Amino acid sequence: MTPETTDPRRDDPDPEERAFSLLVLCLLSLVVGLVTGFGAIAFRALTALFHNLFFLGQFSFSYDANLFTPESPWGAAIVLAPVIGGLGVVWLVRNFAPEARGHGVPEVMNAIYYAEGRIRSPVVLVKSLASALSIGSGAAVGREGPIIQIGSAIGSTFGQLIRVAVWQRVTLVAAGAGAGIAATFNTPLGGVLFAVELLLPEVSTRTFLPVVLATGTATYIGRLFLGLQPAFVVPIAELPELQPIDPMVLAAFVALGVLCGLASWAFIRLLTLMELWFEGMQLNPYLKNALGMFGVGLMLYLLMLGFGHYYVSGVGYGTIQAILQGDLVAVPLLALLVVAKMVATTLSLGAGASGGVFAPSLFIGATLGAAYGGLLANLGLPVEFSLPEFAMVGMAGVVGGTTGAAMTAIVMIFEMTRDYNVIVPMILGVAIAIGVRRVLSPENIYTVKLLWRGIRIPKDRHSNMFLIRPAREQMSTAITVLPADLRVQEALVRIRQDDDSTHILVERDNHILGVVPLSRGLLALQEVRSDVTLEEIAERRFIIAPPEQIMFDSLPRLARRKAAHVIVVEGSGVPRADAVVGIISREQIADSVLVSFSGYG
Repeated sequence: MTPETTDPRRDDPDPEERAFSLLVLCLLSLVVGLVTGFGAIAFRALTALFHNLFFLGQFSFSYDANLFTPESPWGAAIVLAPVIGGLGVVWLVRNFAPEARGHGVPEVMNAIYYAEGRIRSPVVLVKSLASALSIGSGAAVGREGPIIQIGSAIGSTFGQLIRVAVWQRVTLVAAGAGAGIAATFNTPLGGVLFAVELLLPEVSTRTFLPVVLATGTATYIGRLFLGLQPAFVVPIAELPELQPIDPMVLAAFVALGVLCGLASWAFIRLLTLMELWFEGMQLNPYLKNALGMFGVGLMLYLLMLGFGHYYVSGVGYGTIQAILQGDLVAVPLLALLVVAKMVATTLSLGAGASGGVFAPSLFIGATLGAAYGGLLANLGLPVEFSLPEFAMVGMAGVVGGTTGAAMTAIVMIFEMTRDYNVIVPMILGVAIAIGVRRVLSPENIYTVKLLWRGIRIPKDRHSNMFLIRPAREQMSTAITVLPADLRVQEALVRIRQDDDSTHILVERDNHILGVVPLSRGLLALQEVRSDVTLEEIAERRFIIAPPEQIMFDSLPRLARRKAAHVIVVEGSGVPRADAVVGIISREQIADSVLVSFSGYG
């Protein structure tokens, strides 16, 4: 194992863990994508089975989530469906995998940043059963969060079985997550971006390539068994002419972006309050869950009585599809559904349901965008976009606002609907929504749950700007060149004549032998025996670099050779002591990296 393949976050790595080649890691990612793809299919089938049992009393795996569920033969007793399903979820979670409770992604983030990518293998089965039971029985949650956690657990399990290095196990966790969301929504690009924007601590060839392979494999498996069609079918409307969008129309989408940001903040805030409220209840967990899920069941029944559909139950794709097809246009009902879904989802998750928040975000965004577009139309304002297209921008805006993942939101909604007409308004709406939400709440819907547990997840993924600086801008030029056979005590006499020196460059016949750092002061050198020479104490672990070489090229060599210094030498050929113009120490590198992070506090 070469030094550059070890994970720098571990001071004492498990000796049985080792870093495999990139080829092996890619092959493992293919396997993770394959297993996750079949896992996504099995999870959807299991959800369909529970849905048909709870709502229709039928043992069937046939279920199209994009269609409204017909009225249940149970009548008013349907209010008990979420209650019964919820009790089963509580039993599964409490007895087998507590981390399977909730929407899943925060637990994956915690595993990546604070558990070395370790997720227990029972989570795969327990999360599948618990989430399918929650969604199938009517809890207002999504199926993407569960499959993200399931795919991550699959990746982690493979990594633990084969005992790969920590950074490779983390990569497999992110690859499983991206594969899961891609197979669920038929959005390969969105799956990759989700992993990159929200999960991967490092974005490089060695991490990005495995994620892409796993995501592509899972998408292919999903398409083989679930079809090639996008998640939602949208009648594509043509713009009247090939011309720039009217500034007034763009202004309307700016306002929609602000509304999406406010809705995202409200969703995050309400979810946090609901989870804290239920957690603070001094009641039996089964009773707490039953109370919350009874409230959800009551909402489903009242919506059926008043408007003919359950609307907010489960993933809610039927409602989204109806909006995108132009079949649901009543502004008052759409506005009601924004609030109803937000309350039903937060009530479900607060009470202990197992499911995601991505699909509810799509629902809230679609209803909000459609209600806004319908209001503009009712006011007689000239807009060249249809109500479904306002809904698509709303979907991207709320998804982006809640998750903080801008590119994921834009690309996934495009992949789901394949309507390119709204790409510019979508970019604008997402950017504004994220900005508004971040002003009101710095944490997204995933990290806020961890924050009130005292767990902080970094928000920014960036290649440090320090890496593109040339060596001449980083090096210290305060160097004293002394011969190798000079005794340390004699060297101290010469050094005191130049108190600014940071390093002694040790040479013999103009050949560079090593470096004696003075960063810790002269006191340590004064304690050295009087007969010791500079050659004996010089650090010989160093690399040579020209002044124009950027730190991105120097650091890997520094790590490979376990070197302590970069000696900067001008000219070509054999490095000579009289050509040395500066020295860069590990301490200087650490200080510079810290300074470059000062703007991210």
